[in-house]
Amino acid sequence: MVETAGRITLWGVEVFVAAADERSISVAARRLGVSPSSVSQQLTNLETALGTLLVDRSARPLALTPAGGLFLKRAQTILNEAEQARAELTLGAMSHLSRLRLGMIEDFDADVTPRLLSDMAADLDGTRFLLETGASHRLHDQLDARALDVIVAADTGASAPWMEVHPVLEEPFVAAVPKGAIGQADPMEVLRALPLVQYTARHHMGRVISANLARQNLRLDNRFELDSYHAIMAMVAAGAGWTIITPLGFFRAQRFRAAADLIPLPFAPFTRRINLTARQDVLGDLPRDMARRLTAVLDDLVVQPAQKEFPWLRDGVRLLGKQS
Repeated sequence: MVETAGRITLWGVEVFVAAADERSISVAARRLGVSPSSVSQQLTNLETALGTLLVDRSARPLALTPAGGLFLKRAQTILNEAEQARAELTLGAMSHLSRLRLGMIEDFDADVTPRLLSDMAADLDGTRFLLETGASHRLHDQLDARALDVIVAADTGASAPWMEVHPVLEEPFVAAVPKGAIGQADPMEVLRALPLVQYTARHHMGRVISANLARQNLRLDNRFELDSYHAIMAMVAAGAGWTIITPLGFFRAQRFRAAADLIPLPFAPFTRRINLTARQDVLGDLPRDMARRLTAVLDDLVVQPAQKEFPWLRDGVRLLGKQS
């Protein structure tokens, strides 16, 4: 093994940035796929090379020293330049891409993601695909921290010069209610009489729902706040309440659909947008090509089935950027 203590290495810089982002050696280690002791050793090597302490290991959470805060700006520039160099080497040779770290929202994990990966793997036969599934806000954080190369997630309003964004789908928020609960009654009166099973405000989608209800001054009996489509739909199917959900979320909870009805919101509508986002100019035309492939998969597996089963969704669930 080559001794690297006393030298500034790109790996050491990447480890430092991960530790600075996560404010934890153990969390940085999980993000990088290495042991905490390896992270600690790389930080020590970097500090030795620079001749100064960069992190205060005694602080909880881990804190940067004044020198560490100063070096972080340079470290981020170093990593950006390294990414640009990698892009220059890989442009025009994307078929030889060795690794692609992809983040996908949970809504797509059962059907859309496997189809997309199979489609891409046929062309990128030498590429290793690493998949991360999670909430949109978390995927955006991981892309920002360079832990992922490409993400497909709900638009959170985040914007930065380095972001390459390809819109792929827009869908409305709708109401899922116990089967037959509405009948000939006024939908709003029925919903006011039932508890609202709400998606957790710890996630971006839950915050969007809460913000829109507040904006419309709607006071509802939101006794339940959960973070799982399946748990939410299970309660709706059991008649314990109703929920505000997207068509993607409704279709994902397949086993409970027969015991629930999907209806338009009986108040001012609102929507969410799904984007494919990557770092600008790092992966060449690959993000655009992925967005094109994804829209084709979504049309087949999401848009057409949704519009066929619920014709009133025809103008609501729609593909974006078909020409990407």
